[in-house]
Amino acid sequence: MEEFKLIIETIGGFLWNNYTLYVVVATGIVFTIWSGFSQYYALTHGFKVIKGDYDKDDDPGAISHFQALSTALSATVGLGNIGGVALAISLGGPGAVFWMWVVGFLGMAIKLSEVSLSMIHRNIDETDNPSGGPMWVVERNFSGKKGFIKIIGKLLAGTFCFALIINTITAGNMFQAWNVANLTQAYFGVPTLVTGAILALIVGSVIIGGIKRIGAVTSKLVPIMLIIYVIACIYVLAINFTAIPEMLRLIVSAAFSPMESSNAFLGGTAGAAFIFGMQRALFSNEAGQGSSAIAHSAAKTDEPVREGVVAGLEPFIDTIVVCTMSALVILVTGIWNRPAEVQLSNLSVNQSGQNWSIDGTIGDAPTLSSGDKVFMIYSGSKNAESGNALNKVYGTVVTDGTQTSIKWNEITSNKQPETNGEVYLDYVGANLTAAAFDKVSDGLGKWLVTLASWLFAISTMISWSYYGEKGVSFLLGEKAILTYKLAFCILAVLSTTGFIQTDRELNLFANLGTGLCIMANLPILWLFGYQAIKDYKDYISKLKAGEFG
Repeated sequence: MEEFKLIIETIGGFLWNNYTLYVVVATGIVFTIWSGFSQYYALTHGFKVIKGDYDKDDDPGAISHFQALSTALSATVGLGNIGGVALAISLGGPGAVFWMWVVGFLGMAIKLSEVSLSMIHRNIDETDNPSGGPMWVVERNFSGKKGFIKIIGKLLAGTFCFALIINTITAGNMFQAWNVANLTQAYFGVPTLVTGAILALIVGSVIIGGIKRIGAVTSKLVPIMLIIYVIACIYVLAINFTAIPEMLRLIVSAAFSPMESSNAFLGGTAGAAFIFGMQRALFSNEAGQGSSAIAHSAAKTDEPVREGVVAGLEPFIDTIVVCTMSALVILVTGIWNRPAEVQLSNLSVNQSGQNWSIDGTIGDAPTLSSGDKVFMIYSGSKNAESGNALNKVYGTVVTDGTQTSIKWNEITSNKQPETNGEVYLDYVGANLTAAAFDKVSDGLGKWLVTLASWLFAISTMISWSYYGEKGVSFLLGEKAILTYKLAFCILAVLSTTGFIQTDRELNLFANLGTGLCIMANLPILWLFGYQAIKDYKDYISKLKAGEFG
């Protein structure tokens, strides 16, 4: 298993180098300027469209604009907004939030363009089950080509479908199930495997019904879960209102300057904030991945760009509103940089072959329970992620009835590790957000974040299963869909068996699918994006002229 994780880490390092992020930012800037800041029409005209002002019963498609947006949002507004934001802050610091905002704004133009492009080329041969997405953009643009050009087209479409399926398995399925399972176990003692099985049964019962059932479920589930979660965030922020201006200042300053380590935060460079903020925002709002175009392609409309404008709302709602709410809750409560739970005494660091082992004793530790995951910060080999020499060593609390101790993992370092012996509870992903709510009102995180995480995870898994289904259908045909759906549910259970244990490992698996989809989709967007921009400008001209009534 360690070898497998090493392979995932190597692939992730290739996918998520700085140049990949520069290309995404450049894409957002180009399409923002090219479209004449289309974010404006997404925020104005987009809301009128989802209200139903332009709906016509005889338009081709299977679901309404609102249902299409709900389905796409249910894929984006998920554990990325609860666990992903926490992950970004714990790894990249407050500055990561600033880069999430940047991606959210630029992502509106990217999302509008890629969805408009997919709508132009969607397949509506089956009016009740339309198909669209980057693979269909390639299919239609390379249709009739011969020789080497035809091979290039098939390779582009096939690569995207493969990336989409991997993204479905990792980010859209396993990341969601893992977070919910660990959160539910932490608060209620429910075995992670049981949670995985329950999620698989719920999701399986919905996805069997196809896009109409998915649209019906998500259009009811998404508004409810968003309202519940946002109201709770507003409650926490209202209590800590005076701390908000300072946190906003910290978000901006930390985006451009290194942060020193203090308490539970490793510290890190401005580059670390940039990397983790961009990663988590792209994971959350899916801009540049091309995935949500699949859901939007099912919308009932005779104007392709109209659904593209609706899609431009997604990054705004997902990243600029919901992710910011989560981030501010984590920051104003101070849970991201919390003090230690306990101090080790009689501390010793001993060399053990190529590694180092830690030994020490703890006295009274009322906040620690048997089985709790903890960590210490030590200075050793350079940490490639934070840009400094600080790292985490993880341990597990062990209680034999009379004495509490910690079983520490071994440290790999090219020099003797140095640590002050301060021990912190390890809140991974959604657990950190839940702890922030609990800090304000005991039990709020336990009940609210657990409920929100279940709703978010179920809705995200439902939508992503549909995305993967379309990729499988394009590659292997309709006969493979049932097998795929069964495999999707099995993998949800597999992710809760315990082979992912730390925030770093969770980050690796989440980034794998996201990075593959971006690498596969951006070339398609750059090749054919001019078609979307041309149609967008024509549509806006007609809108200004009052041709749509």
